[in-house]
Amino acid sequence: MNLLEEGKRVLSIEEEALRKVRENLGEGFCRAVEEIFYCKGKVVLTGIGKSGLVARKISATLSSTGTPSIFIHAAEAVHGDLGTLSPQDIILAVSYSGESEEIKRLVYFVKRLGFKLISITGNPNSTLGKNSDIVINGQVPREAAPFGMVPTSSTTAAMALGDALAVALMIKRGFGKEDFARFHPGGALGKKLLRVADLMHTGEELPMVYEDTPLEEVVEEMSRKGFGTTAVVSPSGKLVGIITDGDLRRALLRDGNIMKKRAKDIMTRDPITISREELATRALKIMEDRKITCLLVPDSRGRLEGLLHLHDLWRTELF
Repeated sequence: MNLLEEGKRVLSIEEEALRKVRENLGEGFCRAVEEIFYCKGKVVLTGIGKSGLVARKISATLSSTGTPSIFIHAAEAVHGDLGTLSPQDIILAVSYSGESEEIKRLVYFVKRLGFKLISITGNPNSTLGKNSDIVINGQVPREAAPFGMVPTSSTTAAMALGDALAVALMIKRGFGKEDFARFHPGGALGKKLLRVADLMHTGEELPMVYEDTPLEEVVEEMSRKGFGTTAVVSPSGKLVGIITDGDLRRALLRDGNIMKKRAKDIMTRDPITISREELATRALKIMEDRKITCLLVPDSRGRLEGLLHLHDLWRTELF
């Protein structure tokens, strides 16, 4: 047996199946997208066996791309799980044959309760197909496994149709990268789309002194807040400068006894700042380019609003 050739054979058969499904794709698909788009409830995926696993994956893809969805097992549905449904939900059943006993039993109760039923099936004339409000044809020429006994091409086709539904709905909703990131805050894309506002320190955490604050109190504020820096603001709260550990050392080397000075005497005016709406990746680049460890965040009127530290970016594993 040539294993490589066998692998290629299976992939060729599944490729053939996808071509067939694409040719058969028609009005049912468009109607399903419209029905799901205007659904006021959630999309409830169901199936059994390999089709059940495919249905679970489709449900996960829908949920992560802006379409609320859950999965219920076809056998468990008629033993209490139908109680999770609300009147505005849509049922999307996945079954290649459309004739498994669990699916037929579920179809009876779904129709009896008045739910809208969409199906992905390889047999539109099956019990499932005939009782569906909308049918998406997932018929394939043959399975890739010997004797056609193992669901292979058919499950590939069903999963691809689920992806097609999810993507079509994404486009119809105008669902973009930032929307995706909101549902995937722990993923790589979510991290890349984090904004300064998501990470910055505000309120009581902010180190802040006034221009006339004695240097002794400046040092106390810097030590208490623990960032190795403090912002300097005007009486109205407008950001006017910054004092860092480096500023203190340089002033000490230059002037000797500096404890009689005030914040305005050693601060750096016009500090480097960043908007709260900027991406965290942009903040990281500024810090790396300028060789600094924090950025101050003023609001649109120039008043101090936050502080972003390099350690906050480290914790996100952006680099």
